[in-house]
Amino acid sequence: MFIVTTADNVRQLRALQREVLDQMRGRGVRPRRVEGEPEGGWILIDYGDVIVHLLTRDQREFYRLEDLWIEAPVLLKIQ
Repeated sequence: MFIVTTADNVRQLRALQREVLDQMRGRGVRPRRVEGEPEGGWILIDYGDVIVHLLTRDQREFYRLEDLWIEAPVLLKIQ
């Protein structure tokens, strides 16, 4: 499963990263790997079966991850 989120700025991106990591840690789940930095506009948190993509708006428009997985079902879309 992929979770793709958009942050309006680096500060929000950092806050999203911290919240995801804290919430999962509180449930006893640690990521296998964390890639990227808020200043770069993207962060990937790998939980094995779940991959969390945290991106700034510019990076999300550039990478267009949804286009790579166009045939995958969308489970939830919040705008």
